[in-house]
Amino acid sequence: MDWYIGIKVTHILCVMGWMTGIFAVPRALIYWHREFEAHGGGGNTGLLTVRLFRFSALLGVIAIGTGLWLAWLLEFPDWVWVKLGLVTVLLAHYVFTGLLVKKAHSGTFDKSDKYLRIFNEISVFVVIGILYIVVAKPF
Repeated sequence: MDWYIGIKVTHILCVMGWMTGIFAVPRALIYWHREFEAHGGGGNTGLLTVRLFRFSALLGVIAIGTGLWLAWLLEFPDWVWVKLGLVTVLLAHYVFTGLLVKKAHSGTFDKSDKYLRIFNEISVFVVIGILYIVVAKPF
């Protein structure tokens, strides 16, 4: 297999894993909060949420690393800069999600279910933008 294709496949697989975390962790925080209120303390939902966040964070690092490698190989065309800007927004979203997970781990749930649902949908729109840029390469 051509090594360029190997990098690309690794990038796509890791992006898929990172997206799982980006989409699932805010939703898991909602269930964790409900479990915390009903039973007090942590629980299986909390453990799952923390593990999912950590694992998908690792995949996100690999996805960003391989993405930068591919961008370098392509000599950073204009569309890649737009994609990198949107990935930066997604990364900021994920870092903020991590802060919410950290607070939840200490027993602080200061965001409402509605807030977390809306927060979760923001990432969907950013991902749609990334997909459009990558597929259409408009410039």
